Amino acid sequence: MPIRPGGAGLSIAGGIREFALASPTATAVIDGDRRLSFAALDERASRLGQHLLGRGLRPGDRVAVLLGNRLEYPEIAAGIAKAGLVMVPLNPRLTPGESRYILEHSGARALVLDDALAAVAGDLADLGLVVLGIGGTQLGPDYDTQLARADSRDPGVAVDELDAFCIAYTSGTTGRPKGVVISHRSRALTFYLSALEWGLGPGRTSAAVAPMYHGAGFAFGYAPVFAGGTVTMLPHWDPEEFLALMERDRVQSTFLVPTHAQMLRGLGEGAVAKHDLGALDTLYFNAAALPWPLKQWVMSEFPGRGIHELYGSTEAGIITNLRPADQDRKPGSVGHAWFMTELRVVDDAGNPVAAGEPGELFSRSPFLMNGYHDNPEATAECTTEDGFLTCGDVVVRDDEGYVHIVDRKKDLIISGGLNVYPREIEDALASHPAVADSAVVGVPSEAWGEEVSAYVVLRDGRSLDDALSAELTSHCRDRLAGYKIPRHWAAIGALPRNASGKVLKRELRDGPSTN
Repeated sequence: MPIRPGGAGLSIAGGIREFALASPTATAVIDGDRRLSFAALDERASRLGQHLLGRGLRPGDRVAVLLGNRLEYPEIAAGIAKAGLVMVPLNPRLTPGESRYILEHSGARALVLDDALAAVAGDLADLGLVVLGIGGTQLGPDYDTQLARADSRDPGVAVDELDAFCIAYTSGTTGRPKGVVISHRSRALTFYLSALEWGLGPGRTSAAVAPMYHGAGFAFGYAPVFAGGTVTMLPHWDPEEFLALMERDRVQSTFLVPTHAQMLRGLGEGAVAKHDLGALDTLYFNAAALPWPLKQWVMSEFPGRGIHELYGSTEAGIITNLRPADQDRKPGSVGHAWFMTELRVVDDAGNPVAAGEPGELFSRSPFLMNGYHDNPEATAECTTEDGFLTCGDVVVRDDEGYVHIVDRKKDLIISGGLNVYPREIEDALASHPAVADSAVVGVPSEAWGEEVSAYVVLRDGRSLDDALSAELTSHCRDRLAGYKIPRHWAAIGALPRNASGKVLKRELRDGPSTN
């Protein structure tokens, strides 16, 4: 690789290497009673990289990772990067069929997984993958045993900072997941600037609460370690366990989604105050709009803390941030453009709209994806010739430039911080013999932000009784991850459509959501 003018390129393994030298004995990762120093993390990452290369993988090959939040996640990400390989995170809540599609579409040549999640991976016999199992050997040899046998030297494979470090799959409107190709530069800059914005550097402890297989969960779970701080792992979300972890590990910064705040509030008056959270000074929220009443509760329950609300996507990275000074005076806003980010708000013809007028939001920054893996058509649909990208959201900017999200142009549903795309569910329903037509929308939920609601047009005059609702639910559960299953069902004589045949989902959202 030719020398890059101006110095070394960015790599997501860079911070791990640097702090293994600068603070080798400092704690990098906490997972309950387990702790990992920077020196140990760096060495284990090197051993993983060496093992994968020794098994025949070559720089640029893809390595799937099927884990919840646990101590090994940062070392696995760093080890993959050290070997010049590309990580493909898998959601532990996928069905085997959904996992299989991602493994095949990404061209994955290896899989590192928690053995307890072997059923999610399904039958891999015909894929010829190099497999490592953590905590068991159902699908491959033991992870720790193989690391102990591997060379401890850093593989040192050179990567260009614009090379992919990750392909993150997100469900698409076509009903098939799309692989978002994310560069080393995109995420390394995100890590550094997150440390600057939310206090994640040396001497600081942050909690990995959101799942690390998700784009934001990984960014904010890995950034503390990349920047020389400590991350403590919450294996699964439980509001009481979260508060206990925050107290036990003296957590100073944490990233949450609105559902987390809703569940904390659901514990009842005084529940938060029972815990010593004196170390906590920063909370930042993302993944869905934080309703103003809920934000007011957060501000009253965590007085004196810096509270941020940010907005972004897997494809664009962080786009905006509403800082603590503006929380009270800008209710409903997600803030100004984030560091190094340009915004453009346009009408359907691509013309800029005035302040106070709704338009589609485009952004341009170093955080943007490289494109969708093996899908140039989808990439072209969301990008412009001059380098801007849209998530399909409609926003309003006020006269001070603060952004307010108005609607989702592509009908994305965000439930509990996870993206749910209606078309995927509609395709699953289309294969049921009783369903002639369907439309899926998101309806407000205090607990989850939004819940999935399905409207079905039934065949042969059938009625939507409890038995058929249960049958449809089971039909979807066999084909989709649990968080995508409709929570509400309604039968309708015909779907409302416009003159061109497009379903008018706004009319459905405004109507009844249950049978």
